[in-house]
Amino acid sequence: MYQAFYTGALGAGSCMAKMSVISNNLANINNNGFKPLNTAFSDLINYNLNDSETAVTDLMAGNGMRMQRTYATFGTEALTATNSEIDYAILQDNAFFMVQDPVTGAITYTRSGHFYKGQMEDGYYLMTDTGKLVLDQNREPLSATVPDIEKLREQMSEDYEEEQDEEEEEIDENAPRLSLYTFTNPSRLQCVGDNEYAPPEGMEPILVENPKIASSMLEASGTNMAKEFVRMIECQRAYSYALKMVMTSDEIESTINSLRG
Repeated sequence: MYQAFYTGALGAGSCMAKMSVISNNLANINNNGFKPLNTAFSDLINYNLNDSETAVTDLMAGNGMRMQRTYATFGTEALTATNSEIDYAILQDNAFFMVQDPVTGAITYTRSGHFYKGQMEDGYYLMTDTGKLVLDQNREPLSATVPDIEKLREQMSEDYEEEQDEEEEEIDENAPRLSLYTFTNPSRLQCVGDNEYAPPEGMEPILVENPKIASSMLEASGTNMAKEFVRMIECQRAYSYALKMVMTSDEIESTINSLRG
């Protein structure tokens, strides 16, 4: 009876952990570039039923389950057009922007390309909503040029004619540019909050040679409301069954104790 009681309790606890993941996915349904988390469960040690530990039999009894880890899949979702030229959407799977905390220097990765021009002591830089610096292909902060106000006014006037150079400007391949990074096993990335991820120790980022990025676009959240509600219903049912196992085990144990008395 004790075994059934603890197996049910472990099942109920695992369902609560899964429900927390589902709730987090639904809460981020409107966050750009968000990737919903999935849960991976593992069975606890099984033992032979009505036989010795070394016997080979199909009659196996489990000791419950536990949530082993959470993971996300980093595919490309629907795109939304914006009016900002510094909004960027990633057009390929398993690719990320590299960002850095200006205070701690910690580096994380995100698929959200909603950036703005933030002012630092030595100039303006491309930053995320959380105030982190966006890094280029050399892992250096990417500077952001601020347009001249007088030049914008001239361009908006009716008499303005744009001067075009006859000679084409040469593109410097070594110039700082917005870059993407990927990993050999992106599913091992750990969510650290604020729609950002950090790799485990020993896993190094790989620079994407030909990044596919769309300007004035944002990637929508990957949360599918219908799927998440289906998972929520399944989790609630499993939770009720686990609690029923706990209650039944407790009732049987109480009956046995009363008969002994």
